[in-house]
Amino acid sequence: MARVFISFAMEDRNLRDFLVGQKRNARTSIDFTDYSVKEAWSSSWKTNCRERIKTCRGMIGIITPNTPRADGQLWELKCAIDENIPLMLIHGHSTPERKLSTLPTVISGRRVNLWTEDNVVNFLNQLG
Repeated sequence: MARVFISFAMEDRNLRDFLVGQKRNARTSIDFTDYSVKEAWSSSWKTNCRERIKTCRGMIGIITPNTPRADGQLWELKCAIDENIPLMLIHGHSTPERKLSTLPTVISGRRVNLWTEDNVVNFLNQLG
């Protein structure tokens, strides 16, 4: 079971909870250990967060209209990129009007996948 960091805007923590809930559903093949940050850390959170990210096999970034204003999430995504951690971005919402149309600079040019069981499972399988 791969150790995965889930990056999300705090306003979207319900989406992170939903992703973690998917792995608990016996009808899915999704299986990972969630290493995301669930609450704010002290002033040294970036150091702690970087160390946590470095111990993960991959990161899933949940991208929503909240992402551009989520400084912590943007930093986490940049950290994964800087540390060469495999990164899969997924749309937090499936409806076109709720998808982010312009990506923040840190993930500009990267593909944002649809949030499907197959996409998540394929990413997890690539992590080994």
